[in-house]
Amino acid sequence: KVCVDGFWMGKYEVTQGEWKQIMGTFLNLFNGNFNPSCCNKGDEYPVDSVSWNDCQDFIEKLNSRSNQDFRLPTEAQWEYAARSGGKKQKYAGGDDVDSVAWYSDNSDRQNQEVGTKSPNGLGIYDMSGNVAEWCSDWYTPYYYSNSPKNNPQGPGHGHNRVHRGGHSGDIARSVRTIRRESLFPCSGGSGMGMRLVIKTEE
Repeated sequence: KVCVDGFWMGKYEVTQGEWKQIMGTFLNLFNGNFNPSCCNKGDEYPVDSVSWNDCQDFIEKLNSRSNQDFRLPTEAQWEYAARSGGKKQKYAGGDDVDSVAWYSDNSDRQNQEVGTKSPNGLGIYDMSGNVAEWCSDWYTPYYYSNSPKNNPQGPGHGHNRVHRGGHSGDIARSVRTIRRESLFPCSGGSGMGMRLVIKTEE
């Protein structure tokens, strides 16, 4: 068991429209526009194909424009939110995967517009499926067997960064709230996206 302090989390995954608004100088040489996404269908689709490093660039530019302190969630924050405030839920919103998640059996393995499935108990959408979401933590397999109880931040170093939630091409077991995955921070496959948090005021 771990405890986390209060925080605000994005209701939706960061969209392609939001990405283009902030990263207007980032030209994708593959598709000739300012959108890195492979699934380039519209501004209300989640941004995809972004690495952990890309997310940090986006956050830096967003914070400089908004004078806020947006960041990626810690893994503990992500799981707390995905489980509707720490409840025992198989998927983010309950045990019926088709009602809450875009995954391989119902998405045609394509990302979908954000917020088109049912939200979880906190009113947050797509924490299971659609795009996998980067967390701030470095990854080690057994971190939570000896992590601090309060506000764990992940290991101090590592090779891979954590991502959670699975994506539209994953099978149902891979979009469960307990599923932990990781990638090199420079990797950014078509299933990789992001969601932001901000700390509550003290």
